[in-house]
Amino acid sequence: MKHLDRLRGVLLAALLGLTVTSQAQTYPSKPVHILVGYSAGGGVDAMARLLAPHLSTQLGQQVVVENRAGAAGLIAGEAVAKAMPNGYTLLLGESAMLIAQHLQPSMPFDPIQSFAPVASLFNSPLMLVASNDVAAKNPKELIALLKARPGHYSYASPGVGTVQHLGFEMLKRQAGAFVVHVPYRGAAQILPDVIGGQIPLGVVSATSAIAQAKNGKLKAIGMLSSVQLPGAENVAPLSDTLPGFSVAPRLMLLAPAGTPAAVVERLAEAVRVTLSNPAVIKSANALGAIAAYLPPAELAVDLNRESAGWAKVIKEQKISAQ
Repeated sequence: MKHLDRLRGVLLAALLGLTVTSQAQTYPSKPVHILVGYSAGGGVDAMARLLAPHLSTQLGQQVVVENRAGAAGLIAGEAVAKAMPNGYTLLLGESAMLIAQHLQPSMPFDPIQSFAPVASLFNSPLMLVASNDVAAKNPKELIALLKARPGHYSYASPGVGTVQHLGFEMLKRQAGAFVVHVPYRGAAQILPDVIGGQIPLGVVSATSAIAQAKNGKLKAIGMLSSVQLPGAENVAPLSDTLPGFSVAPRLMLLAPAGTPAAVVERLAEAVRVTLSNPAVIKSANALGAIAAYLPPAELAVDLNRESAGWAKVIKEQKISAQ
């Protein structure tokens, strides 16, 4: 009897193996949908639409971008988390959902456990900018200024719980400085207010600030990550003054948990080839993003590390959703 049970187990494992191999060999046999948690025309949507035609070429099937806007991207995340794990419904995920896990009282899915990591796609460099009235021109001078006058300065972010907000809070913690946070409703008004002197400091997309800094309308103080965006090579990273400091919003491709490994690997290879295309790299740079490919296993490790980092700064800086 035990012999028969073992035989059945071996046969079942063999059949499952054949099924997974068959899926990998025939995948994809129909269009693949990438869900985006924001409206068409925004930055995340633009990156998805940059990738889609190139992934279509690599996969031999149409890759369709589908917008499921709402709840700061969580509606799309929930839809993919509950989708069939067959590789035909994917999520263009971002760092914001890793942060939301630690700020929201409840989440409809687990940003780590509900997905199978496929590939890291892009990082979006952020820049710390200052009005021309601020008597500092680089990270070292600014930190010295902030520490000399605790609470005197304020900074703008696109809102509580954004990467920009938590990035500056990490700076405060590491530098030992007290700076007042002024949350804006989105990023659009931050640069005009910094230029006009309504607020002394802001954390913004590096792409949006480069031209204004070159025109002398504001000061490009430092990059929040060491990855440089073309055109901003002369802006020092904060890590020059704060060793190990690095913050950049990440975009990644995720599949529902339980998606066969062979299908995940097929998708990851399509992403790898796409992100090695010079035309894709150039277009991404123009949109303010840097190609940052990581395969599934490395992305899984990095997502856990990033999530733990956000949890730590949220707890230590006593940040709560408002």
